[in-house]
Amino acid sequence: MFTRHHAHWPPAVPKTLSIPATSLYFNLVVSATRFPDKTAIHYYGAALGYAQLKHEVDRLAGWLQRVAGVKRGDRVLLDLQNCPQFVIGYYAILRADAVVVPVNPMLKSDELRYLATDSGARVAIHGQEALTEWQPLMGAEIDRTVVAAYSDYLPKTPPAALAEVKRPEVVAAPRAPLPSGTAMTAWTDALAAGHEPGEHLCGPDDLVVLPYTSGTTGNPKGCMHTHGTVMSTAVGGGAWARIGTDAVLLAALPMFHVTGMQFNMNGAIFYGSSVVMMSRWDREAAVRLIEHHRISSITGITTMIVDLLATPGIEQRDLSSITRIGGGGAAMPAAVAERLEQVIGLPFLEGYGLTETIAPTHHNPPHRPKRQCAGIPFFHTDARVIDVETGAQRGPGETGEIVVRGPQVFKGYWKKPEASAEAFMELDGERFFRTGDLGHYDEEGYFFITDRLKRMINCAGFKVWPAEVEAMLYAHPDIAEACIIAARDAHRGETVKAVVVLRPEAAARAAVAGGADAVAAGITGWARETMAAYKVPRVVEFVEALPKTATGKVFWRKLQEAEDKTWT
Repeated sequence: MFTRHHAHWPPAVPKTLSIPATSLYFNLVVSATRFPDKTAIHYYGAALGYAQLKHEVDRLAGWLQRVAGVKRGDRVLLDLQNCPQFVIGYYAILRADAVVVPVNPMLKSDELRYLATDSGARVAIHGQEALTEWQPLMGAEIDRTVVAAYSDYLPKTPPAALAEVKRPEVVAAPRAPLPSGTAMTAWTDALAAGHEPGEHLCGPDDLVVLPYTSGTTGNPKGCMHTHGTVMSTAVGGGAWARIGTDAVLLAALPMFHVTGMQFNMNGAIFYGSSVVMMSRWDREAAVRLIEHHRISSITGITTMIVDLLATPGIEQRDLSSITRIGGGGAAMPAAVAERLEQVIGLPFLEGYGLTETIAPTHHNPPHRPKRQCAGIPFFHTDARVIDVETGAQRGPGETGEIVVRGPQVFKGYWKKPEASAEAFMELDGERFFRTGDLGHYDEEGYFFITDRLKRMINCAGFKVWPAEVEAMLYAHPDIAEACIIAARDAHRGETVKAVVVLRPEAAARAAVAGGADAVAAGITGWARETMAAYKVPRVVEFVEALPKTATGKVFWRKLQEAEDKTWT
């Protein structure tokens, strides 16, 4: 067991954690019993208490069982923006002893068809904005759906302090009539039917959620998680960060993604915390919500923090309630981390995890974080670094593939035994998950992610890790965002290319005749003074925006694929 990091474990936090041997739904029962009148969800001025949340969960679960015929172990697709209905729908599926298949709300009909067919789900819960995407599946892949209008959970009159908070158009839209002749039921009608669910039977070893990977190689794969694997990081996240019952969390990360799902929903319900929910990220709305609700904890990603810090007049806003801010997805550039500490007075606590591990395997200790660092292994987590080719263990400072074992590791890929077998290896007689991420650990046991295993640039024998170069470029005064990809080079085989979004002042300079070349030359010259020569971007391309995934990460693979097409 890797224990090098134990010397830097968070003070007053035990190194072992007792995980309840119950279902996730039971967590809601406990919090609703202990805090019936406490607000579980704040939603653009509306408040939903724990007792009411449980009541609506049970009503929807009854409808799923009595009307839709959902049985123990069935999969149900959940296709919603962040909203109260997402939480209610998620826990109703659990209450019905079924399995949640979280869906990115941006998916189109063919993508939804694949998820329905692969998971075997015949029932879906979705927002009314996705009606046209779900209709082609009705009567074919899908038997029944419940259709939610987000505006049903908005207050008639928001508090005066939130009157100017912008509600996304999809949230403000009134309930629309459903198409006739389809087995689509309005959310309000499903609840009003008043069906009671049967006995709750699921326990820690039952499947609970089937999140699909991004599908960067081939079709997406469903990751099989049980109540036990999900419980481990839901409970562990709060214990690690000392987030308890009185915490107020900003839920801006999408809940269909495991980080938002765990930190802003499952963990919050376990501890009985309050969640301030945003359906879409909006920096001004976020600041107003922080001020009004006295939000204490924020879990976000780099792009969100960059945008938050760019809010006009941010230095004069009251952010004093925030006691923790952290997240993962990509290393936080040093320049952004410094700016955050200047404005808010807190470090950004980085963590690391995957869909296969239902969020963290590593996290920075709050009392002693390191920048651009994944942190130290989480509760009961054994992490190692191995040689990619030989499988031999590597020592401090030596780069290799990170492998992990722990209670949060998934049980395998749904209906893909070969892929499941390839995802694991044996080490010291134990079964470890191969993350596919390259990195190393230092003498103190802190882990650093270098890059994805297949995202390495080979420049005449020198290996360049794009994430490292990107982090350094963020310190350049002209650069707002940057993504590093490989470009073809006749002499070096591959060379480093930077795809850059300029800050407004630099963009104006680049817009004049010859300006783009001058700005690019300035970036290259600066890089030559900042990093080793083989890491310097030889090609700089300016774009208005970088492509992003639904969770806000830079979609580097899309840029790489476009570049690859120019090689042929």
